[in-house]
Amino acid sequence: MLTIHHLNNSRSQRVLWLLEELGVPYDVKRYERTKTMQAPDELKRIHPLGKSPVLTEDGRTIAETGAIVEYILTRHGGGRLMPAPGSDSYWDARHFLHYAEGSAMPVLFLMLMLQTIPERAPFYVRPILAAALGRVDRMYARPQLALHLDHWEQSLGTTGWFAGPELSVADIMMSFPVETAGKRVGYAERPHLRDFLLRIHDRQAYRQALKRGGPYAYA
Repeated sequence: MLTIHHLNNSRSQRVLWLLEELGVPYDVKRYERTKTMQAPDELKRIHPLGKSPVLTEDGRTIAETGAIVEYILTRHGGGRLMPAPGSDSYWDARHFLHYAEGSAMPVLFLMLMLQTIPERAPFYVRPILAAALGRVDRMYARPQLALHLDHWEQSLGTTGWFAGPELSVADIMMSFPVETAGKRVGYAERPHLRDFLLRIHDRQAYRQALKRGGPYAYA
């Protein structure tokens, strides 16, 4: 049986959603974050990095969301959720499959660190850190995020999906960055992104994945 080692409120929620969309049977081994929001050491027994998601099946262990998604599509997808090979939509899907983690998430992680570092610092240095890191946030992180948001809004503008006329792996991979950025900055002036979130949240497979994976702060 395919098993997903799933950390609460994490990017691995996308893997559960993918499996629900495909109708692939799977087990979920759930792990809870520590008080510092890190993955528990227990995950290191599954993979040396101690991160989530991790997939195990037939004696094989695979880490990294993109690699897991490609494995699932190759072994269990039967051509579903990936546009026709060689088409423009296919290459768009391949772009977003890798872009979601390679380009979109780093700037969002940077914004998270710029916020949380002052909060966890000794009280007597918090004002200094908050001022300095707030400047980095305003001058670098937020302009970079705006560049990415423009890319997302434009990409959704034609069909409402990231790659082609229907839901694909691109939308599943992009769901976490889109949800995270929506929590950070909102989409008051980005109607395509607002509509995208409404539509994915209304999907039965998405809702079923939430039941399997547990509470999800960005849902």
